[in-house]
Amino acid sequence: MSKVKSVTNVKRVSFGFGSLSNLRAIVEDRTRDLKGGAVFLVDEFLHRSQSFLESLPVGSEDQIIEVPTQKEPTTFLVDRLAEKVTEIFDRNPCAIVGIGGGSTLDCTKAVSNLLTNQGKASDYQGWDLVRKEGVYKVGVPTLSGTGAEATRTCVMTNLESGVKLGMNSDFSVFDEVVLDPDLTVTAPRDQYFFSGMDAFIHCIESLDGNYRHPIGDIYSQNVVQLCKEVFLDQDMMSDENRSKLMIASYLGGSAIGMTLVGLVHPFSAGLSVVLGLRHCVSNCIVMQVMEKFYPVAFRDFMAMAEKQQINIPDQVCANLSEQQFKELYESMIVHSKPLENALGSQFQKILSEKMVRELYEKM
Repeated sequence: MSKVKSVTNVKRVSFGFGSLSNLRAIVEDRTRDLKGGAVFLVDEFLHRSQSFLESLPVGSEDQIIEVPTQKEPTTFLVDRLAEKVTEIFDRNPCAIVGIGGGSTLDCTKAVSNLLTNQGKASDYQGWDLVRKEGVYKVGVPTLSGTGAEATRTCVMTNLESGVKLGMNSDFSVFDEVVLDPDLTVTAPRDQYFFSGMDAFIHCIESLDGNYRHPIGDIYSQNVVQLCKEVFLDQDMMSDENRSKLMIASYLGGSAIGMTLVGLVHPFSAGLSVVLGLRHCVSNCIVMQVMEKFYPVAFRDFMAMAEKQQINIPDQVCANLSEQQFKELYESMIVHSKPLENALGSQFQKILSEKMVRELYEKM
């Protein structure tokens, strides 16, 4: 029998083609009731589109801030964004709206928390360290898969400590999300696949973990099925499939809020920290050497990649130094909760430094 677990979910969800139009009412409700402005954190690629910016319901007291997304979020970036908001507004904004992929959504959640909790982003890397509810936050994903629109975390890398770790808290959950499949129509094909695989990997790790939950299982089973329908189809980016993948992303994020990720994500974190690789790409690189741990999911993953003719990077760990392999191990092994979920409390006895290096050498 599963343990009793209380889970915080997104309070309100708008879904469907054209649902971005609901954003105006959402923002106006907040600004009218609280007599203040809202801040829009917008992915740098979308920020370059004047037509997109003009489509946003930005009022006279609202502000748009560009979020750099060439690299994954760092604690320094989150601190700087929070500082920008406080420089612009005399008091906290009535709402903060994140529009973009997983990096932008994670930054939005983290900035929201920093505006009401003293200190820096690095102070809150870990589990349940945030003490106060953040500024009202709305998430608008423009890419499907990361589940950032539904999770209770916002992942950041601390460049000083070399640790990639989330601000895991119920206060990190979005208050509202807008899921509009129209927003993913221009996504680059490879990026669409890599991001979508994040949802798939979230859920195969959840289903194979020690912290399974009956509700999380149902979410995860449906996500795995949706991903196979999307990525084994001839046109993975059809309207129907983009809609399916947006649902899968949201449900996948909800699933890991009830359970945890597993072995792929810690190894992926190592690649991101040490080699600077994007999270979703790193996941796929790692998945290629996970047959021993996730045999069925491995076969499904390889079939989907082959069907879509996706070239997953390989030999990324060729010619690394002894120091880099040491850093890979240290950046991976620090993720104790996911590793316990995958392998149990004795995970360090299973994952010796030698074994971890052998796996990385295959990537």
